[in-house]
Amino acid sequence: MKELVRVLVVDDSAFARKVMREVLAAEAGVEVVGLAHNGLQALEMVKELRPDVVTLDLLMPELDGVGVLLAMADWPDRPHAVVVTTLDEASEVGVAALAAGAFDVVQKPTAIATDRLYELGPQLVAAIRAAAVAPRGAHRPVATPAAIVFPHGARAAYDIVVIGASTGGPQAVSLLIAALPASFPVPVAVVLHMPPGYTASYAARIDGESALDVREAREELELVPGLVAIARAGMHLKVASRNGVCRAHLDVSPIDALHRPSVDVLFASAASSGSRVLGVVLTGMGDDGLAGARAIRASGGHMIAEAASSCIVYGMPRAVAENGLADEVVPLERMASTIAAALLRS
Repeated sequence: MKELVRVLVVDDSAFARKVMREVLAAEAGVEVVGLAHNGLQALEMVKELRPDVVTLDLLMPELDGVGVLLAMADWPDRPHAVVVTTLDEASEVGVAALAAGAFDVVQKPTAIATDRLYELGPQLVAAIRAAAVAPRGAHRPVATPAAIVFPHGARAAYDIVVIGASTGGPQAVSLLIAALPASFPVPVAVVLHMPPGYTASYAARIDGESALDVREAREELELVPGLVAIARAGMHLKVASRNGVCRAHLDVSPIDALHRPSVDVLFASAASSGSRVLGVVLTGMGDDGLAGARAIRASGGHMIAEAASSCIVYGMPRAVAENGLADEVVPLERMASTIAAALLRS
């Protein structure tokens, strides 16, 4: 952990800037080095002050939060940005921010200038501290769909690909799915730790960028080759195979899971479904996916973990790799080709 985390607060609301400055000033080891009221001012202050982390409002005059993220995308040592927004008015913009490289999204409890804004303190501080210690730099380009060829009629070595990710995951998953060709021979099920309300917009966004059919999961959705099912935030995604047909099942249990949806729950359900499972763990904090990886390996499945070199946070993949559960550890730019090779392995 850095001894002192230097933060630039960016918000067009004077009251919101005041609240975040007070919340962060009360936190040991965190220093607010500047306040910006729009995106253009934020870019100038980032260059001048070189903060460790930027808290970024999305809906601002002059230049919005997504514009700030895109403007900083090629800066070699840009700070991580924690988006602070109200879900009801900005879910699609929030998804765009995550796709543009935002580190995390923290929801304001209200869009109105009231003392309820102080409630965001614990989540905001946790996100800032995580962002401060995460390595900087963009993901490298991944393979294009044209680079991956599945021979017509070839039988895949696995029946389903299940993917889990957390911090940095929205961007990583979108890059990975965009690299898979329309001929992808098995269904894909994905769990991301995202705020409720974001996953439908996220799935629609990836669908527009991918050769595959990408949807937010719904109850009894048939999981067929070429389909990517994104778990709905707030609901576990489970897969079950009946009469040779794999379908999605949405559930809130187990209620004691740290995350909902949980990577462990998805992985364990796939492993117990009778399907041959290929599991993938991408960037993220913590160890969600570790128990699920054990279940996949115990069922004869195959596990791939993202390498530290391309992770925003090398937590979830590290837990899988260091416990000897990763059959392969590869950076994101090689993930699509590695998945393809595993599926084609006889």
